[in-house]
Amino acid sequence: MADLVAIDLPAGPGFVDALARAWEAGDAVAPLDRRLAPPARRALLDVLRPACVVSEDGRVPCRDGQEVANGDALVLATSGSTGQPKGVVLTHDAVAASARATSARLGVEAGRHRWLACLPLNHIGGLSVVTRALVTGTPVQVLDGFDADAVMAGAGPEVLVSLVPSALARVSAAAFYKVVLGGSAPPPSLPDNVVTTYGMTETGSGLVYDGVPLDGAEVAISPAGQVLVRGPMLMRAYRDGTVPFGPDGWFATGDGGVFGPDGKLQVSGRLCEMIITGGENVWPVAVARILRQHPGVSEVAVSGRPDPEWGERVVAWVVPNGQAGPPTLDDLRALVREQLAAFAAPRELVIVPSLPKTSIGKLRRDELRSRAG
Repeated sequence: MADLVAIDLPAGPGFVDALARAWEAGDAVAPLDRRLAPPARRALLDVLRPACVVSEDGRVPCRDGQEVANGDALVLATSGSTGQPKGVVLTHDAVAASARATSARLGVEAGRHRWLACLPLNHIGGLSVVTRALVTGTPVQVLDGFDADAVMAGAGPEVLVSLVPSALARVSAAAFYKVVLGGSAPPPSLPDNVVTTYGMTETGSGLVYDGVPLDGAEVAISPAGQVLVRGPMLMRAYRDGTVPFGPDGWFATGDGGVFGPDGKLQVSGRLCEMIITGGENVWPVAVARILRQHPGVSEVAVSGRPDPEWGERVVAWVVPNGQAGPPTLDDLRALVREQLAAFAAPRELVIVPSLPKTSIGKLRRDELRSRAG
């Protein structure tokens, strides 16, 4: 058995060195979110149960640490759809499989290219940039968070970077060899060198690139319309010992999806977020994609609210475009009716100054609903 080492260091060379030293010692690593308030930090440590925490103050032992299995590489916190933290255990074999398959798909050559890491390292989307660089021997520059000027300063025709849509909007994609985009729904149009990804912590980062599974990975759709995945880059188990795999090794993602006419995966959104209005199923992602086309919409989120007549009604939360002015509900309804269906059109419009998001750009739907009343 091996120890779990929690790393509480700024993103940068020191973090990478601490990760490499732990791996060389045969230990696994759990990167901590340095922004957490003390109660949230304690709750996370109770879930992860590391043997020690490495910080600027040194290596501090923890009480009640729990060993990990030999071969485990990472334990990453994820809240999934429950909001409660869970630890996802990834093995060295899984990390290596993801790194090699990703590098092959992107055409990465260790002697020619380099990675730029600027997303939080406590999330798989940020940490996987570092781990794939270590596995493949590709140079990597690690920034302590996203800063548009710093990212552009590190750009170049040989550089790959992983971004979320809100970060992509603040840099020039053309300055990079490839931009790997994940975290939330992409904008409607993208430069040719931007590659969209689908994956989660449990899949060891992006598993599907531009709708096509990585080599070695498989995707299926269940009879109920849920995306199922399997492959060598998936998690071993959760930290509590739960093994979430069904028959034949399939992992149920909790996302709805279909294969398009071209055979590529199209993800509709979280099944738990589907809106059922008047007996009709409405995917928030599909409606939001259409509403973004309106010139008065800078950002938009779509969700459901209880409705005495319809069961749920479709609600659009819109950050207006300051130059074009806010849209009207009638404007948005007409747009959705023209491109989707009348039952999918929003019945309520809420104008907000901003949308609540996680550090990697994912919408916080529960906070959005509570903020809007």
